[in-house]
Amino acid sequence: MTADRIIDLRSDTVTKPTAGMRAAMAAADVGDDVFGDDPTVNRLEEMAAERVGKEAAMFVPSGTMGNLCALLAHTQPGDEVLLGSECHIYHYEVGGMARIGGLLAHPLPNREDGSIAPEDVRAAIRPQNIHSPRVTLLCLENTHNRCGGAALRVETTDALCAAAHEAGLRVHLDGARIFNASVALGVPVERLARGADSVMFCFSKGLGAPVGSILCGERDFIERARRFRKMLGGGMRQAGVLAAAAIYALEHHVGRLAEDHENAKLLAEGLRQFEAFLPNEPETNIVVAEVRRGTVEGWLRAFAEEGVLAVPFGPGRFRMVTHLDVSRADIEEALRRIGRAVHSVSTT
Repeated sequence: MTADRIIDLRSDTVTKPTAGMRAAMAAADVGDDVFGDDPTVNRLEEMAAERVGKEAAMFVPSGTMGNLCALLAHTQPGDEVLLGSECHIYHYEVGGMARIGGLLAHPLPNREDGSIAPEDVRAAIRPQNIHSPRVTLLCLENTHNRCGGAALRVETTDALCAAAHEAGLRVHLDGARIFNASVALGVPVERLARGADSVMFCFSKGLGAPVGSILCGERDFIERARRFRKMLGGGMRQAGVLAAAAIYALEHHVGRLAEDHENAKLLAEGLRQFEAFLPNEPETNIVVAEVRRGTVEGWLRAFAEEGVLAVPFGPGRFRMVTHLDVSRADIEEALRRIGRAVHSVSTT
């Protein structure tokens, strides 16, 4: 680390491929994935399905596409989808479920731990009649981005899946960072995803791959989803180059997520020492801080002038995310730089 090095805490999506990952990509055996003959993609899909305890999987360019393919494969146009009021699908996926899927979003209050109350799910399921849309799907998120990287407990997910299944709904789990949840809770990913009918997770966040996510579920469901991937322009050709990076991530970058979680705790503790900020107590790699003095925009400018990058995260809040390319020493240096920014702002 050099004194003038930018410390980028905007997201865990900013990671660069490691030397080992680049070597794996260069050596990848490839074919045409749309024809189903890319051996590296096929291997990745088998690995991913096994990890989450599902029958089959489909490699996609992004988590947004994976979630949308899942929603389209689970529903029909005009259906109603229950989801959290703070979830990624509702806030950050450009309304694709409405624009492309013709689906009605029914947001339910997210609690601080990222969960939804099972009683709220039950109350939101309308009686079937000709006046109302069919309620067919419940979407969950683990870890929960806007709830500060909160990890959903097994019992929470089980209770919500049970409430949905009892009413005949399917459940999709947006598990973009589910490996972070697994490491934080000490629970296998398969167990966290067991109650859901489908699960999507990302390789391009904490796992450190440059591109790619994957959607897992029953074999028939994945076959339906493949048609929607093609419709959305997600059919890739020699995608084994990207799949090799994802395989490398699964084989080498899961256990080290604990380092990101420890660094996030260190970052939050450091921010708490400045009276201007009130950070969460992170379970995983996401720190969300309320601004108690000044403005979010002003603080982010001051941080950037010191070489620390973060992002606004709703009214009066900013977010910082630890990741593969940020060490403990980087966090300590970031806090020193933030201290200089606080001093500079306080004396101007």
